Amino acid sequence: MFHFITIFWKLLFALVPPPKYAHGWATFGIALLFIGILSYTVADFATQFGCVLNISPSITAITFVALGTSLPDTFASMGAARMDPNADPALGNVTGSNAVNVFLGLGIPWVIGSHYDTAKIKNNDNNYMKDPKTKKVIEPRVWNDAMYPPYEGFWQPAGSLGFSVLVFALVGTIGILTLVARRFIVGGELGGVSASGRYGSCIFFCTLWLIYIVFSILQEK
Repeated sequence: MFHFITIFWKLLFALVPPPKYAHGWATFGIALLFIGILSYTVADFATQFGCVLNISPSITAITFVALGTSLPDTFASMGAARMDPNADPALGNVTGSNAVNVFLGLGIPWVIGSHYDTAKIKNNDNNYMKDPKTKKVIEPRVWNDAMYPPYEGFWQPAGSLGFSVLVFALVGTIGILTLVARRFIVGGELGGVSASGRYGSCIFFCTLWLIYIVFSILQEK
């Protein structure tokens, strides 16, 4: 059943050229493009799902969207961990992938929003006074402080972002300390005896994720 459900994505990713072309750059670029299409599709479906169930966009983002877009990175890290003698590629893939998500997810929309907001202000007659004869802009009008801050530029309320980042930083620090402790107790960041190593660590890290989700949702509500 899952084979037929995912057949479109399997056929799409079958178009990725082998690494022998262009020294691997063709594989890297096209695979990155297809992963972006897949991530965008998952994010769009999750947004529509949250809209139907009347779930806040911020809650949808940290649950359905984050989980769905991180699964490809998770499986990639699993493959890297199995094929490499150490855990460096797996951890590097996860941290690098999440860094790209944050930098692109915040940086690019912020740049686009800033340029759009600036262009909208300059082209809006309600924000700038014009000379009745020459029709040239002579000075900007004072903004309505109830709607915008007392300065020009792109502005977006942070909402619960600060609290969410704080909780994530705390549980992330605990996770890093756990990996350091595993090096001395278990002998490595990954693997170990089933009872005290793999399964125990899996449950603990899933608990950290649930703590972050629960506190972020409670702050939003």
